Amino acid sequence: MSADVWAGIAQVATLVLLLVVAYRPVGDWMARVYTPTKHTRVERGVYRVIGVDPDAEQSWPAYLRGVLLFSAVGLLLVYLLQRIQVVLPGDLGLPNVGPALAFNTAASFVANTNWQSYSPEATVGYSVQMAGLAVQNFLSAAVGLSVAVALVRGFARRKSGTLGNVWVDVVRGTGRLLLPGAFVFAIVLVAGGVVQSWGTGIDVATLAGGTQHVPDGFVASQEAIKELGTNGGGYFNANSAHPFENPQAWTNLVEVFLMLVIPFSLPRTFGRLVGDDRQGYAILAVMGAIFLVSLSVMSIAELGGGGVATHAAGAAMEGKESRFGILGSTLFSTATTSTSTGAVNAMHDSYTPIGGMMALVNMMLGEVTPGGVGSGLYGMLVLAVITVFIGGLLVGRTPEYLGKKIRAREMTFAALYILVTPTLVLLGTGLSLVIPGVREQVLGTSIFNPGNHGLSELLYAFTSGANNNGSAFGGLTANTTWMNSALGVVMLLGRFIPIALVLALAGSLAAQDKVPATVGTLPTHRPLFIGLLGAVAVIVTALTYFPVLALGPLAEALS
Repeated sequence: MSADVWAGIAQVATLVLLLVVAYRPVGDWMARVYTPTKHTRVERGVYRVIGVDPDAEQSWPAYLRGVLLFSAVGLLLVYLLQRIQVVLPGDLGLPNVGPALAFNTAASFVANTNWQSYSPEATVGYSVQMAGLAVQNFLSAAVGLSVAVALVRGFARRKSGTLGNVWVDVVRGTGRLLLPGAFVFAIVLVAGGVVQSWGTGIDVATLAGGTQHVPDGFVASQEAIKELGTNGGGYFNANSAHPFENPQAWTNLVEVFLMLVIPFSLPRTFGRLVGDDRQGYAILAVMGAIFLVSLSVMSIAELGGGGVATHAAGAAMEGKESRFGILGSTLFSTATTSTSTGAVNAMHDSYTPIGGMMALVNMMLGEVTPGGVGSGLYGMLVLAVITVFIGGLLVGRTPEYLGKKIRAREMTFAALYILVTPTLVLLGTGLSLVIPGVREQVLGTSIFNPGNHGLSELLYAFTSGANNNGSAFGGLTANTTWMNSALGVVMLLGRFIPIALVLALAGSLAAQDKVPATVGTLPTHRPLFIGLLGAVAVIVTALTYFPVLALGPLAEALS
């Protein structure tokens, strides 16, 4: 193997070591964040301002209403900030954002998607970036964590009608976890060369003898929470491929670590809260195994290239930064699409057909390997519910998971959860190609590459939106009225319908008493269950998406 391959393997080994070291302390810290009954003085002040009783527990419908109300207010505020940008300080002379694009952006950041149909440095000023987008980077991540913890409480509690308090969970997740973590790593990124400035940019001389304006801004502070909260929205259009956001190889590794550290540590939190660390290790094993398989397939595809030119060059370097190389790019791409981050340090549209397909498949799995902050854990737990149900069918008894019976009610919520995202993806893609007027606009304006790859670009957009990822195949022009509106709706539905179903499932589980394990109970911490859970995750995705993958990336790979 070449020196570059060995360097890539060293990066992966270093990343695994960092995640292993962080697993217990970060997971235990998150468990402590969401369990104490005492509130800090600052937290009590926040509760007084917003007018809530922090000691009042909520039923699942009340918890859901809190999530929806909180998110709706955030949506309106981010939309309003964009529409009145010209009167805000630090507008940089930029005009107000148009209605369709403002809606799309507001929906995107509130839904933890961070899809960007625009060039950030040429569209939004400091006030929108910091008071709107950066704030939602914290709050949308805190909402995802809160919902995951509420589901875990559903498994842990007995005969309870409540799941906690959403306002307390959001405040604690923001103040005790995300803000301190982002503060520390923003300093680390500044030390690595990431820009953090109040300036308006600089003018530099070009090789052709002219001048070019190079913008700067509060990049490091947004970059830290962008990755830690699995948000992904870039300060610059080139995202983490931009040297101001990601200057060198070690900052690239730090950013990958930030994307993965909370999602990969949440199984530890899960195990602590349900009183059985082995359950967390089982979930972690499935997440880690699928992640490594995906990374291997994508890396092999990109190292092998996709044609005569790339074979002659030794690898597929189009769309990739030389300072990261092939394996630094595929590691970042696997991390960003296996979580709900959506940040990129290479252009996924330039990947080989199989490499690009793996980015698609990572999202189609439901982003549970390890998934977004909070959403990855609750998505994997829904798959675990389905897995024990299948196991129960095999032995002819009522399935149980962590002492809770999985009955028709629980399976209804789990099945609907699994169906929501594929429905949004396939309907959005299909409607874009069949509605008169829209079809002509999509084919004539949005899709840059016709044929199989063009279908992949459109499919990728709706997969990214519905799964709240935010990355894109760059050949698609999404800043049109239809794409902005359709993707905005898909992002909101793809975020909040699954959250509603997860909270309904949590409420149903919390209301049950625990049943003792018997000889017929499927152990959910052993290799048999781990293998079955991984198989269910992969098979559900394969059965759902294989036809459209066959028309897009697979057909392109075979052509």
